[in-house]
Amino acid sequence: MDSKDEKTLKLDAILKYLNSFVVAFSGGVDSTFLLHHAHTVKKSGVIGITIRTPCIPSREIEEAIEFTSSFGIKHKIIDLAFPEIIKNNPIDRCYSCKKTIFTNLLGFAKENNYQFVIDGTNADDLSDFTPGIQALKELGIRSPLLESGLTKIDIRELSKEADLDIWDKPAIACLLTRIPYDTEVNEGVLRLVEEAENMLLEQGFPGTRVRIHGDLARIECLPGYIEKIVRKPQKEQIISNLKKIGFRYVSLDLEGYRAGTSNPEKREI
Repeated sequence: MDSKDEKTLKLDAILKYLNSFVVAFSGGVDSTFLLHHAHTVKKSGVIGITIRTPCIPSREIEEAIEFTSSFGIKHKIIDLAFPEIIKNNPIDRCYSCKKTIFTNLLGFAKENNYQFVIDGTNADDLSDFTPGIQALKELGIRSPLLESGLTKIDIRELSKEADLDIWDKPAIACLLTRIPYDTEVNEGVLRLVEEAENMLLEQGFPGTRVRIHGDLARIECLPGYIEKIVRKPQKEQIISNLKKIGFRYVSLDLEGYRAGTSNPEKREI
């Protein structure tokens, strides 16, 4: 197995070979590291594009703008309406959404003379239910982190070595993942989730998910937060705030946060 340094050399070679490209920049750890590293390696011929849709927390957009500005990285926001094809949150939502988003990115690249579009898929992403990766393959999107064999741990370590504040940032998935499959979605519901998770972040619980089941909020938090959440007066504050936001019932999932709890093999009942 290649070492982290060997993988990084592979990444550098891939980025230099690609010459000019658009980086799909969500503001997460993987795409942030990729954009920063590409900018460091190449300096020119690189632009980060952030797609702003109702499915993405506004905090992520703000952080993406702040990051690129602080490093002098070329960056653009493209606004995209909520795709009609995923309004009922189908099980293939990730595939359909990726197809829509990256088709737009390819259009931008062609119009602005960039040769490729690349994304932050890493070597660990193949181990989960990831229909979106199929859409990337069909569209010819390159994934240099995956191609060089870099894992999530590698990327966090390299980000820390590069003094990037995001090195330990919790994963932030699309807001649609908080809603059960085959459920009609509207922007009001998405903002409800966003407001609830922002409240919990501000109270000291980063990486916490609020999953919606009708008028019930199911909180999934990271290890170590469960005991803190159920203490008084913390518990009462959280319950009160979530009810003010619009939930009728509040529950705490004792298993804590698990990625992909909505996926078919882990599907919620």
